[in-house]
Amino acid sequence: MHSDIFSIGGKIAVHRLGYGAMQITGRGVWGPPRDRAEALRVLKRLPELGVNFIDTADSYGPDVSEQLIHEALHPYDGLLIATKAGFTRGGPGQWHVDCRPERLIACARASCRRLGVEQIGLWQLHRIDPRVPRADQFGAVKKLLDEGVIAQAGLSEVSVADIRAASKVFAVATVQNSYNLADRHSDDVVDYCQANGIGFIPYFPLGDGDLARPGGPLDKLAKAKGVTAGQVALAWLLKRSPVVLPIPGTSQVKHLEENVAAADIVLSDAEFAALNGRH
Repeated sequence: MHSDIFSIGGKIAVHRLGYGAMQITGRGVWGPPRDRAEALRVLKRLPELGVNFIDTADSYGPDVSEQLIHEALHPYDGLLIATKAGFTRGGPGQWHVDCRPERLIACARASCRRLGVEQIGLWQLHRIDPRVPRADQFGAVKKLLDEGVIAQAGLSEVSVADIRAASKVFAVATVQNSYNLADRHSDDVVDYCQANGIGFIPYFPLGDGDLARPGGPLDKLAKAKGVTAGQVALAWLLKRSPVVLPIPGTSQVKHLEENVAAADIVLSDAEFAALNGRH
């Protein structure tokens, strides 16, 4: 893989094409994966392919994703394992925000135990809870940093105003929002992150929707290059900004290898502009 390098918080260098570990759980992001052996093969293949940034969360399973990562990859030589907290789970497909400060702190410590680490390299607030004072949530993150439970902190699904507010309490190393060629609602967040050296982690990076339809712009460009529409969508993200860190997820080794190959696709300025123009 020939992905560029980005230094998260100016401290941890990672290849810009990472891996999102949500899909190594069961249906509805609940319980164990249908093919546990293949999920472990996917994880073990990551460092072989040069992927050294893995994103997970305590709510994936819950706990399952972190446990599998520990089993497959501990002690994480040369890898950054990033995790998140802020959701409770009631069942398959059920997500409930709960960011009470005492819970966030307990969840971070529990993630340390499951991952088998003394300190989490990057821990992210999975959502900002509207029912809990922001000062309390951001204060909990600051406490985790001050006590060394986590090395760096990030936010997820936030606005520029949210980032500015949090930055008054702790250094925001990364922002993780839904973002792809078809979903551009976070364009201003990407630009803000680039201007401030904050890593931007787009989740659902392959949600290209109608743009990938047969005969559409992604489809045409992919066929011209002899690659898949998904690979072009990832290449577009990598070209969008030097702070963008896509984390495509999969539970199959073959698909993983296809995703990683997107780092070798170079879009010309004209091709990039053409895709933007069809948005």
